[in-house]
Amino acid sequence: MSRLFGTDGVRGLANGPVITAEMALSMSVAAARVLGQAGATPGHRPKAVVGRDPRASGEFLAAAVVAGLASAGVDVYNAGVLPTPAVAYLTADTGADFGVMLSASHNAMPDNGIKFFARGGHKLADEVEDQIEAAMGERWARPIGADVGRVVAMQEGHTRYIAHLLRVLPNQLDGLKVVIDGAHGAASMVSPEIFRLAGAEVIEIGTAPDGLNINDGYGSTHLGPLKAAVVAHGADLGIAHDGDADRCLAVDAAGVEVDGDQIMGILAVDMKERGKLAHDTLVATVMSNLGLLQAMEREGIRVLQTGVGDRYVLEEMRAGGYSLGGEQSGHVIMLDHGTTGDGVLTGLMLAARMAATGRTIADLGTVMTRLPQVLVNVRGVDKNRVESDEGLQDTVRREEAALAGSGRVLLRKSGTEPLVRVMVEAPTQDEADAVAHRLAGVVRERLTL
Repeated sequence: MSRLFGTDGVRGLANGPVITAEMALSMSVAAARVLGQAGATPGHRPKAVVGRDPRASGEFLAAAVVAGLASAGVDVYNAGVLPTPAVAYLTADTGADFGVMLSASHNAMPDNGIKFFARGGHKLADEVEDQIEAAMGERWARPIGADVGRVVAMQEGHTRYIAHLLRVLPNQLDGLKVVIDGAHGAASMVSPEIFRLAGAEVIEIGTAPDGLNINDGYGSTHLGPLKAAVVAHGADLGIAHDGDADRCLAVDAAGVEVDGDQIMGILAVDMKERGKLAHDTLVATVMSNLGLLQAMEREGIRVLQTGVGDRYVLEEMRAGGYSLGGEQSGHVIMLDHGTTGDGVLTGLMLAARMAATGRTIADLGTVMTRLPQVLVNVRGVDKNRVESDEGLQDTVRREEAALAGSGRVLLRKSGTEPLVRVMVEAPTQDEADAVAHRLAGVVRERLTL
């Protein structure tokens, strides 16, 4: 049987083969047994914070999770619809034993998912997820009487999270006009409010969730409406969230996208100037553009690169005591203020940098020059021979030598499909296209199944 947990919790079609009420109930009971007693003293009564994004399926899945936790003797703080980083923050802030978030992030509405946070609001290690899976369906001693969990509506969760973000903001946003796209998701009732409280003039789009429209034509995966709104309203900045608001992309006054690499570059320079960039180091993944690495070298900032996935970025940050990391997709982690990617915090910090310097986001974004980047997916090949096939590796070395430090080549095997991803960066788009397609041809030739 394949592993239920993926790189970011359990995710799939809600009410489909995997993400069912029965599974949510069973998994929450197992999580209560594994996480509720982890490091606890005898007689400890565990507590959990539960939140969700506004998908319709989140209503019945949250009910199943809350029922499972309470039946296993866990007191539940039901925070309702909140961003994923808010649930992580509240887990830490309340001293809860763990947190549960029901969301499928940027996926379309029919999907949903479950992710857990350990004590302190941190993502679970693989081995802990495996313990939860192993405990599902096992016999267990059910508490009775006063030992069953109690369920409380955590109505103050929204304001506690907002107050936290306003406390860490280095300066007000007075004078800025900002368009916020909430993706009809969990940011809808939080992000515009925080920006207004911080002093910005706010125009809202994608902030009317009805349970069915999350990520539907809006948000970080559909930037067209945000670009149009920023230009139409003469705004200084556009901020786009995904469904659970753990990521942020931006748009400048001309409607041009500012991606996660540029955002990390802007924030790294800002934090270094303010003495907040621990060890003068930024943690990014191998997919970050070479232009970011070159820019950070010029600014005296070291870049550590990890495998693809914000969990790997977070692991490196926690191991080395670093304060800033993220992904090109807009997941940005600021460990001084949160334990996971926080799109609302990221947007606030970008706007704060603009307000403090009087510079436009387009001007700030010139900290780095993006090299043309091409990604080609080669399907139907033996991905496991990528590193061992000498003919392919010889070709990679020749192409890298020809780029002579002005570009780079990266071959990555998919974790779920017979597929190899060929990524090439080069000084010009034509050169990047040519190298990528030459390499893709060699991958097909050498690794055919």
